[in-house]
Parts: sequence; C-alpha cells; structure tokens
Amino acid sequence: MPSSAAPLRRKASHAGRLMAAASLAVLMAACNVTGTVGASPAEPGDPVETRPANAPDQQPAFENQTRAPGVVTEGQLSHTVVADGLVEPWGMALMPDGNWLVTERPGRLRIITADGQVGEPIAGLPDVDARGQGGLLDIVTGPDFASDRMIYWSYAEPRDGGNGTAVARGAMSADGTRVENVQVIFRALPSYDGDKHYGSSLAFAPDGKLFITVGERSDAAVRDQAQDLGSHYGKTIRINADGTVPEDNPFVGQAGAQPEIWTYGHRNPQGITIAEDGAVWSVEHGPRGGDEINRASAGLNYGWPEVTYGVEYRGGAVGEGVTAREDIEQPVYYWDPVIAPGGMTLYDGAMFPGWQGNLLVAALGQKHIARLVIDDGRVVGEERLLTDLGDRIRDVAVGPDGAVWAITDESNGKLVRLYRP
Repeated sequence: MPSSAAPLRRKASHAGRLMAAASLAVLMAACNVTGTVGASPAEPGDPVETRPANAPDQQPAFENQTRAPGVVTEGQLSHTVVADGLVEPWGMALMPDGNWLVTERPGRLRIITADGQVGEPIAGLPDVDARGQGGLLDIVTGPDFASDRMIYWSYAEPRDGGNGTAVARGAMSADGTRVENVQVIFRALPSYDGDKHYGSSLAFAPDGKLFITVGERSDAAVRDQAQDLGSHYGKTIRINADGTVPEDNPFVGQAGAQPEIWTYGHRNPQGITIAEDGAVWSVEHGPRGGDEINRASAGLNYGWPEVTYGVEYRGGAVGEGVTAREDIEQPVYYWDPVIAPGGMTLYDGAMFPGWQGNLLVAALGQKHIARLVIDDGRVVGEERLLTDLGDRIRDVAVGPDGAVWAITDESNGKLVRLYRP
C-alpha cells in the first residue's frame, strides 16, 4: 500500500549511513532458522488479533484504530540467532562498523559484533537501580558519532529517597572498552521510591534534538502526575544534545511547567522513533488493554489517566471510563488486549521494499514484532513477525542492508536477525 511517510530516520541511522554494507556472510555459521516467521490472519483482511477484548463495550474513534486488517509479507522470511547468553537486554544501537551496542538491564553495556561475538562490559557507566523494571535501559549513538564517539543512554538512577529516569552521555574510547567524560544531561523529577514505569526510550530528530520518553511510575499515588506540567512523569521530553532546553519547546516560560516537556498524558512509553520530516511516533503500555501508538505533537495532551482505552488491572474503569474528550489527542492505534510494546522503529531499508515507512513495534507480552502499515498517518494493516521465536521482543532496529534486528528480554537474551534469504 502507498505510504505518505517521508524518507525515515531510524534510531541507528546516523551510524548506518556511514557504511556501505556490513558483510554478514559470517552469520551463516550461526543457528539458522528458515521458513515462515509470522502469524497470518485466518482469512485475507481479518485482524491478526483474535483474543476477546478486555473492554468490549469501548468503541474506536475511527476506522482501523484497533484490529486493523491483517496483511502478509509475500515471499520467504528467515531469522538467525546471532548471539545469546545476554541478561535482560533492553536497548540496541548500530555503530558505523556494523556492530551493535546492547544494554543489559542489570547495568552492563556491551558491543556485539555482526558475527555474534559478545564483548566484555564497557567500563565507565554510572551505577543503576536495577530493581523491578529499572536498570540500564536505552542506548543511542550521537548524530556525530563517527567524529566524536558520543553515546547517550537512559537508566534508573539511584537517588536519596528513591530513583528516577536519567539520561547521560559520554565518549566511547577508540578501543571500545570504556566511556569517558560522562555527563548526566537529564534527570526526571521528582524522585520516587518505586520500581516501575521508567519509560526511557531515546531518539534523535533530524535537527539534532534528543527525545526521551518518561513513564508515570505506575503507582496510583503518583500516576496523576502524567497530567501535571510541573512533573516529568508521563511525558515526552525534548532537549538539546548537551542537555539544555530548546527555546521553542511548548512550555518554555510557562509558570510551574518543566521546560523540557514536549507532550504529556502518557502512561509508560517505551518506544520512540522519528521520521525525516520530524514526525515523532511513540508507543506506550496501557493497563488491561489500551497499548497506544501516538503521533507526539508539541504541547498536546494524550490523556492518561483521564482518557484511555482498556481497564484497570483489578477490573473496572480507569477513572470515569472515558475513551475520548475534546481536548485530548486520540491514539493513532491501540491494542486490546495488550501486546506489551517495547521499542519501535520506522522501516527504511532495501531488503523489504514493501515495508518502507511501516512501523515495527517490539511486543514483549505477545512475543512478536508488530508490523503496522501506515497510509496518510493511519494504520491500514497489521502483521505479526517472529512469532515462532517464542521470546519477549524488547527492541527492534534496521541494519545497513535492510535486515531487521531485535533483542529479546530474557535471562538468556538473544540478538536476532530477520531477513529475506
């Protein structure tokens, strides 16, 4: 189907465009799995989701806002487990040499080569609070990594009285063994003694601005702060690469507002990606139902916890059970039941030309990659990929040759390559 998306910038694209093509022939020595790697709809056009909804009385605001028609990629797909033995990997970023930076939630950052060699932990990172959902989280290379070797990462920062989402940057040594001149460039406030909903996805925009997602920390006592502009909870953040605040952020100069805020009213956004035209796409966890894909536009309110699809974990409505309100932005797409989304990217590559401009969303709970076909800013088709892997997919990225790479959130975590043989 046609897509109105402009040429896209995936999370690792600064690095990917610096190399012609990484040779991946050595991967053939790894454990290779060939065959179908997706779930097909029962009949052409049927939704791929067949489970009953948690909130069957809720209605979408427009056609295909949920349970879009199922689509199937033509031809054979294969996947290769390139590396395993990782402990709860969370984020991944492509380097100019075709190798990957991969975080492990307990606090380790490693380089994994394209042929599956797993490096020793990189020294120099600050301590993390690895309780619950916390730890070392996302990773991106800077826009000028080839010249300055700057990397940026998010983590649960231990603090007096609790912890909070933080973002730091530093220069990777030439030999890749340590990070130097580490500087914390963002700290989500206030601190809180909890262990959930850090958000924590990172993406650079084409203009060099850094976007950060921050969760609302889950607990009933604090989740309403997603609607409070004086708190960073439940927000999309936009800063300069050095941590300063862009003057054109929507709440700069507003009394009582945190100037780093770009959008608000989010629950636990763990994926963000930015198109070449600057369009910001994010994905967040809902409660029971209500995982959302959003187009995050400056200054807008995305509803949580006042407006949402889905219900409370214990049952019953969230708040007043409202799914729409005039002053609240509707999600582009939602899932009920949830898929438990992790990271996401916009596809830009030569290997799967039919996927150009599609969203690829890592699904932790449902153990697949969701491919969403986008047309004029709306979802018009959904496919589930890597369903036969059987692991929680945490993050997804695109390699220099257009193959799709993913990491799995397991105690024996894997780095996986999805490709056309």
